[in-house]
Amino acid sequence: MLLFCAIMLPILGSILIPLLPAKYLRLMEMVVMLVVLLTSVFALSAVITPPEGRFPIVLFVNNLSLSLRLDGLGRIFGGLVAVLWPMATLYAFEYMKDDPHPRTFFMFYTMTYGVTLGIAFSEDMLTMYFFYELLTLFTLPLVLHTMTREAVLASRKYLYYSLGGAAFAFLGLVYLMMYGVSVDFHLGGVLTPETIAQRGDILLVIYVIAFLGFSVKAAMFPFSGWLPTAGVAPTPVTALLHAVAVVKAGAFALIRLTYYSFGADFLRGTWAQGVVMGLAIFTVIYGCSRALKETHFKRRLAWSTVSNLSYILFGVTIMTPLGMAAAITHLVCHAFMKITGFFCAGAVIHQTERQYVHQLNGLGRRMPVIFGCFTAASLALMGVPGLAGFVSKWSLAQAAVSSGSPLALAGVGALLASALLTACYLLSIVVRAFFPAADFDESTLEGVQDPSWLMLLPILLLTGVVIFLGLCSTPLLQFIAGVAGGQI
Repeated sequence: MLLFCAIMLPILGSILIPLLPAKYLRLMEMVVMLVVLLTSVFALSAVITPPEGRFPIVLFVNNLSLSLRLDGLGRIFGGLVAVLWPMATLYAFEYMKDDPHPRTFFMFYTMTYGVTLGIAFSEDMLTMYFFYELLTLFTLPLVLHTMTREAVLASRKYLYYSLGGAAFAFLGLVYLMMYGVSVDFHLGGVLTPETIAQRGDILLVIYVIAFLGFSVKAAMFPFSGWLPTAGVAPTPVTALLHAVAVVKAGAFALIRLTYYSFGADFLRGTWAQGVVMGLAIFTVIYGCSRALKETHFKRRLAWSTVSNLSYILFGVTIMTPLGMAAAITHLVCHAFMKITGFFCAGAVIHQTERQYVHQLNGLGRRMPVIFGCFTAASLALMGVPGLAGFVSKWSLAQAAVSSGSPLALAGVGALLASALLTACYLLSIVVRAFFPAADFDESTLEGVQDPSWLMLLPILLLTGVVIFLGLCSTPLLQFIAGVAGGQI
């Protein structure tokens, strides 16, 4: 029941938001924060003390149902969402204070929270697919929110990509219904040896198709184009798109598909593994290359997300317990690093209305807290020791080397090249901000300063987590290892 309450509270609570008087903005913010905090309390209570058994929501025929159940992987993703959403909400209050349609924004923003938790708490592939598609419908108005021509085009692109990916993923669901013992999530998969012997070839094809379908939200090449385009949405939306909700839901679904549905033992060493791992490795370099060329601040971070998401997919496609653990580790670490980076970018845009990299000269001197936190997030994304990114990248390299796969070893080379490219496209921003050219005119920054505490508090807390995970990651790594090994 606790899982159901955590999902339904933000969905039903968001319906109250448009009913509130438009002139009472502070009242609306109080209602939104109350709903979000209560949801996080429910979700974290379930994560810390998982309820026993399953909770059916809707029963269909032939033992098919929409049901909730919390396992180790769901606890990690659900806990991550529950921790980040309140901080993102606090940030959004300041960012959206001058928006003409705040009630519409916060209605869909709050609904999305419940749907994302639904993905985390799903017992089986059918339930996850249901919430996965609801996520598209609830985030589409957020991408469209500003109603500019760019927003309309971006929302269309997002919808087309997502619907195409949904069709591919649906094939995987159908074949699991036909040939799996069930569609429930079981570490090791639901395909019997007899089914693999009789239908192994077609199941490999279906796995690749389903992987490509779910990889749309994870922005893997060649389906990555929608993500930078969606950056036209308000920064609180893009931060959640890139760090928590949409793209992480795609990566989470691929972990479920590979390790809990088809089974890594069946897939390891097949041509299907080579295809999906090759695409993930290519996307690591492709995303970094596009980020290096990009001049728009948020779109540069978006292409960085494309690259870093494929770090997770690379770990998934190693198809060993170490690979799964490394993928989950980067899923968690990247969430904190990237949401910090996007919040810093949004703060710059909010305070200065400057959106391009060449416009950031000298801003570090006027916004030292924001660019100090951005520097920490950038160093973490590069993989500097002592920060969160090093922990997850080291885990990925260890998993790749231990697998003994030549293609996985090539992936380690891609990680090293990506670290160099990441340093180029992120540190160039830091250098511009703190060390402008000698002839820079300081008067152009008159009145620029760090934002209010509503923005600074979440950014400082998130930066602290990035540092903490780099220095004290052992408990997290032990828990993740237990999940990947089936002990949790």
